[in-house]
Amino acid sequence: MKTEERLKKQLDFLLEADKSKQVFRQTYLSDGSRKENDAEHSWHLALMCVLLGEYAGEPVDKLRTITMVLIHDIIEIDAGDTYAYDEAGNATKRERELRAAERIFSLLPEDQAAYVRALWEEFEEGETPEAKFALALDKFQPLLLNDATDGRAWREHGIRVSQVLKRNERTAEGSARLWEYAAGLIEKNAELGNLEDDR
Repeated sequence: MKTEERLKKQLDFLLEADKSKQVFRQTYLSDGSRKENDAEHSWHLALMCVLLGEYAGEPVDKLRTITMVLIHDIIEIDAGDTYAYDEAGNATKRERELRAAERIFSLLPEDQAAYVRALWEEFEEGETPEAKFALALDKFQPLLLNDATDGRAWREHGIRVSQVLKRNERTAEGSARLWEYAAGLIEKNAELGNLEDDR
């Protein structure tokens, strides 16, 4: 592939990735002013990886993990953000995301498309130390923001403690320390009534 063609493919992908700034999630920013978008979420996870990497359950390749969290939600440009507790949406999520991955990652030159697609699949499977830690960060970050906003998104959706515990059942695999902290946040928000305590 000619250098010009390769660069064009890379830039086309980067312009496509810019659309992540328009995919809004259900979690509010820490000041509660608005909901965060996918680009902000991914940036936040990358920063968390840099600063909290010492709490990973196993040694991780930080650059690999950072790349993983930066690309993990790009597929939502096509597939949309499926709210964590939306049972109907989650039933079709994988199918929508696979179609999106095929289209979006194929914008890149073949070698980079294969690399990024493999990282995305690794994240989804959650079996390597990097994927386990990336998934732990992905689950921990909304807890942190929900706590900062007095459980605003949880209250709006009537989320129960059991749902949050189910969603985080593998978080300790990626980081026992972050899970310990998260469990404290869940307990606190249950006591405050921000989560319905159905235990």
